[in-house]
Amino acid sequence: MWKEFKEFAVKGNMIDLAVGVVVGGAFGKIVTSLVTDIITPLVGLLLGNVDLSNLFLTLGPGNFKTMKQAKDAGVATLNYGLFLNNVIDFLIIAFSIFIVIKQLNRFKRKEVEEEVAVTTKACDYCYSEIHIDAKRCPHCTSELN
Repeated sequence: MWKEFKEFAVKGNMIDLAVGVVVGGAFGKIVTSLVTDIITPLVGLLLGNVDLSNLFLTLGPGNFKTMKQAKDAGVATLNYGLFLNNVIDFLIIAFSIFIVIKQLNRFKRKEVEEEVAVTTKACDYCYSEIHIDAKRCPHCTSELN
């Protein structure tokens, strides 16, 4: 079992996975910062100087200006502003991954198109598909130039 694990690790699969996780974590932090520090304040400004991260409903008695005051008082809160931040965060990450995968698929398609060599042609008389080097059509027996 140890030998199989070493073979798996040496192939690069484990290293690729580790690099992907580290880069993904760093990318997630960047996107979260983009959302909380740039996009959310701009959306809040457009909505009339509203701080989205501080939007909440109390689920108990009392009137609180901030979530921290409600939490300190022991009152449960429904933090829909933080939820909106996380939804925006998710949408940006999902869109970014979509763009990356779309580009990778485009590169793969180009590689496949380059690899496929033309090996057939159409007969001039019966339009059957024949080998490119054929001198006579096997379907209609016409001589080809």
